[in-house]
Amino acid sequence: MLPTLFISHGSPMLALAPGASEAPLKRLAGELPTPKAILVVSAHWETPDLRVTAAARPATWHDFYGFPAELYAVQYPAPGSPELAARVVELLAEDSLPAILDAERPLDHGAWVPLSLMYPDANIPLVQLSLPSRLGPSMQDRIGKALRALRKEGILLIGSGSITHNLGELDWRAGPDVIEPWAKAFRDWMAERLAANDDAALFDYRQQAPWAMRNHPSDEHLLPLYFARAAGGAPMTVEHAGFTLGALGMDIYRFG
Repeated sequence: MLPTLFISHGSPMLALAPGASEAPLKRLAGELPTPKAILVVSAHWETPDLRVTAAARPATWHDFYGFPAELYAVQYPAPGSPELAARVVELLAEDSLPAILDAERPLDHGAWVPLSLMYPDANIPLVQLSLPSRLGPSMQDRIGKALRALRKEGILLIGSGSITHNLGELDWRAGPDVIEPWAKAFRDWMAERLAANDDAALFDYRQQAPWAMRNHPSDEHLLPLYFARAAGGAPMTVEHAGFTLGALGMDIYRFG
């Protein structure tokens, strides 16, 4: 049975300049059985409800601005999977979580950027599930548990976000050894609570974690972690830990 992953996807430039994330992502792709398909919950598809991509050939969406022209030329032509999309809707409905099939939604960079490093041939069917971010960690926990069965069916479940995400306080000139203490304190607290499987603290992280609001002024980039954790269960292992730009956490976690 496949584990689940939480991937801090960093800047869209990860696709061209992956830095320290490249080795662990490629290693994971080599270690894990080749999935029949991949389901991603990305921080970049926020909706009030639940939606599932259902296109047979989803487009690559360059949903960002101000980057080099070569990044906009990158394509990730992975096929979609209407069959998996229907299965996701079915499993969610069994837990009284209605979801809508969306045949128009393209793949956002939270999905295709990290997968371009893991599976560069883009030959594994890829589906995205939207993020009802206003409903918080408990909803992501419920969704993850509702979709656990997909792991036994050869589906790789990924939450794509960021362990820290305050773009307004990044230092674009910082070298790889520069780490803001407030960002490290939050990351360390999260990793410790995840390893301890501490539901109460994790669900109340905005009150209990050090510098929670500073690291996540809004929490859409952390919520995919709760999806991956709930779908994968214990144990949790840190596959990569690090920072870029002083305060942007690049951690990768494996569950199950």
